[in-house]
Amino acid sequence: MSEPSDLKKHLTQLGQNSPLPQSPEEAKLERVPAPYQEYDYTIRFTAPEFTSLCPITGQPDFAHLVIDYIPGKWIVESKSLKLYLSSFRNHGSFHEACTIEIASTIVKLLKPKWLRIGGYWYPRGGMPIDVFWQTDTPPKKVWIPEQEVPSYRGR
Repeated sequence: MSEPSDLKKHLTQLGQNSPLPQSPEEAKLERVPAPYQEYDYTIRFTAPEFTSLCPITGQPDFAHLVIDYIPGKWIVESKSLKLYLSSFRNHGSFHEACTIEIASTIVKLLKPKWLRIGGYWYPRGGMPIDVFWQTDTPPKKVWIPEQEVPSYRGR
């Protein structure tokens, strides 16, 4: 594991005043070495107030995102993930595209052993659109809790 002073050299946002990126393309996801690489364990990030924009109407869309992954050599630095997810609030894209873009960006950065994302989108026009994706079958003998986001009934 790297020493904290070594990590500071590579992290540009943690411990700094970091303005909100205006788009996902402008955002910079950062990573740090995973602790306990000899073990398989699940990391979960939940963003219950995720927002983006409808690419046609410009109206806001809201989702509850749950990201689970089993790290390989890297874990995502959480402040950079928060800034990245927040950058979607000015981004026009359909629910499916936002959900898969987030997952694929994290996979490219971290190369995790496994990742899944659940995008539980609140309804617009009376119908919720939930989007689910995972990289592969998860490794055996790893505890991966259910996402437990209820079907839409005023989540």
